[in-house]
Amino acid sequence: MGTQGTRDTQGSDDGRTGTTPGRRALLGAAVLGAGGAVLGLPATARAAEKHGSGGYRSLPKPTVIGHRGASGYRPEHTLGSYQLALDMGAHIIEAGDLVPTKDGHLVCRHEPEIGGTTDVSAHPEFADRKVTKLLDGVSTTGWFTEDFTLAELKTLRAKERVPANRPHNTLYDGRWEIPTFEEVLRWREEQSRKLGRQVWIYPELKHPTYFRKLGLGLEERVAKVLRKHGLHKKNSPVILQSFEPTSIQRLNKLVDNPLAVLLSAANSRPWDFVETGDPRTVADLVRPAGLKWIASYAQGIGPTLDLIIPKDASGNLTTPTTLVRDAHAEGLILHPYTMRNENPFLPANFRKGTDVDAYGDVFGAFATYFATGIDGVFTDNPDTGLLAREDFLKKN
Repeated sequence: MGTQGTRDTQGSDDGRTGTTPGRRALLGAAVLGAGGAVLGLPATARAAEKHGSGGYRSLPKPTVIGHRGASGYRPEHTLGSYQLALDMGAHIIEAGDLVPTKDGHLVCRHEPEIGGTTDVSAHPEFADRKVTKLLDGVSTTGWFTEDFTLAELKTLRAKERVPANRPHNTLYDGRWEIPTFEEVLRWREEQSRKLGRQVWIYPELKHPTYFRKLGLGLEERVAKVLRKHGLHKKNSPVILQSFEPTSIQRLNKLVDNPLAVLLSAANSRPWDFVETGDPRTVADLVRPAGLKWIASYAQGIGPTLDLIIPKDASGNLTTPTTLVRDAHAEGLILHPYTMRNENPFLPANFRKGTDVDAYGDVFGAFATYFATGIDGVFTDNPDTGLLAREDFLKKN
């Protein structure tokens, strides 16, 4: 994601479906590992029925947030991934990294470039759409959502983004469409009715400065869709996030939803700062003065885990920073990113072996991060996160 930030690594850091597997089929998949154990705990189910009913501060803590759904087990940002995360018991689903289509619809993709997350390269009719663009200062080659109409995007199917780390997920390549934000909200409403409680989602606005320059401003479109569904209020079960502080400031004037500023590596600058000449870096924003400024228009921050506990040159965790304490002093909640089970995404001292798709000591890593006092965490593996949360609560 260039200088704006990404959740692709822990350190630097869909629409109508084709044939949607039923709940039983989803939960029976071998890749779930311990997922079934989480679902079988009555206490977890009882707690889930009431969580978040009083707004974001009433969400269970630590909050387990399904990162792009349950993307450790299904291709990310698909209705299959969102549904599995919900079935596993995630407290919030990150349903929607929002990017626009050529005709102004909002769709859910991690990036506007979709060559790595769809089968677009297998569509000869779109071969001439492959271009090179400057995306937040980074030369990027591929296919971009803003060059497709919604109808054209609906002819594509999602696929696993990191097949080397998640070969099992390629089983589901081609099964799901790219979802629109409207379809995600309808799915959320349907699931809320079925469960008898509000399902929480955590959409992110992607590259807002880039899209505003193209005449495809995201904030106004997001606000319009939320208002249409009555989800633009203070206690609405929708938290909005962006790596660009000015985007969050804009949203603060359009909707009353809880808002969070995402924070990438300490030495990076939000892309809107680069564009406007604001010299501040993320390191400036995580100092007390920067946090006070963020708290004037947002309710939370989403820092990379390295801003919570830095790593040494070998990739091992060192001593926690004061960020949790300092953010809490300004009334901000912290939802850092991203916990993943596979070795390459874990701190070096929690890895087991060298296989890129083998699981490390992720429970040990979760325990270490939870001990810092964070309010929640984004994870590709909600079932693992929920079990780690139960372990942590039993000991504290």
